Amino acid sequence: MGKADFLSPKAIANRIKSKGLQKLRWYCQMCQKQCRDENGFKCHCMSESHQRQLLLASEDPNKFMDHFSDEFKSEFLELLRRRFGTKRVHNNIVYNEYISFREHVHMNSTQWETLTDFTKWLGREGLCKVDETPKGWYVQYIDRDPETIRRQEEQARKKKQELDDEEKTARFIEEQVRRGRDGKEIDETPVFTELKRESEEEKVAFNLGASSSVAGPSKSSASLGPSALKRKDTSSDTRGEKKKKSALEEIMEMEEKKKQSVRTDHWLQPNIVVKVVTKRLGERYHKKKAVIMEVRDKYGAVVKMIDSGDKLKLDQNHLETVIPAPGKQVMILNGPYRDAKALLEGIDEKNFSATLTLDSVSISRDISKIPK
Repeated sequence: MGKADFLSPKAIANRIKSKGLQKLRWYCQMCQKQCRDENGFKCHCMSESHQRQLLLASEDPNKFMDHFSDEFKSEFLELLRRRFGTKRVHNNIVYNEYISFREHVHMNSTQWETLTDFTKWLGREGLCKVDETPKGWYVQYIDRDPETIRRQEEQARKKKQELDDEEKTARFIEEQVRRGRDGKEIDETPVFTELKRESEEEKVAFNLGASSSVAGPSKSSASLGPSALKRKDTSSDTRGEKKKKSALEEIMEMEEKKKQSVRTDHWLQPNIVVKVVTKRLGERYHKKKAVIMEVRDKYGAVVKMIDSGDKLKLDQNHLETVIPAPGKQVMILNGPYRDAKALLEGIDEKNFSATLTLDSVSISRDISKIPK
């Protein structure tokens, strides 16, 4: 039977079939030949060229297997480096892209039986970072190229240099702040002279600019009068008193006042007596008193029960403060007098307030807003 014409439907169909991937079971790696069906593969195995290749492979089978293994490894790593770089990717995704090339080296001709064995081998050899997840094995290429290593070292050097520059800037700012605190501002007080008019025909002119106190002292003095001079003296004194504090000191003072006035949502302090209000621990600990031994993360505490001596870890919401009888010492847990100790003078239950003595000063604090 003659060969089909080049443009015949059968020839076109054969060419289309031979372009794509076909079954691996009908592929001969030694001859690098892909057969389309079982009959074609059988005929190929009986051919003289295939028999010669088998004789060559039988002389040194490890040589051919090592050759195919090295080729498979190099092509797989080259694809991983070029396509994904140093990203973490599923090994099956890389393998599917690799086998899409028709002339690729098949894994059944290498020393690895499965893709998982090959992935584990890459991890053991230090060529890739591999990790197993419920979704399968993931690989990440380790780039050991000298140019890449040099680029990474240069980036690390630049980052370190930027950090050093930031530290130098911070030290410079601290030095400027220290000099501002140590330095004293010079108060420039205006100098006033006696009111005199050189001639009767001289006109009196008013100068309302910023330099009125500097230029022409006689004119400005004549226009304002002695009462204004007194007011200027007093105002200059007050300005001098205000200038005694620098701007930085005033800002620090304002921040300190804000810190004192702001209330916080946590009030736990060690060595104070509290009461357990949660019912989740049972009747054994409900409404029982305890002492806070340790405060953890501002909102949690380790308490020791007074009756049984048991230690519990409780949240702030499960505790409330205990107000002792008048005449005993208490600690203020919130507000501007936070952490200060005072003497309880009396309790006003109707107004929900108490009278405390703090540093020989009698103060009244509203306890209705203190968190329990």
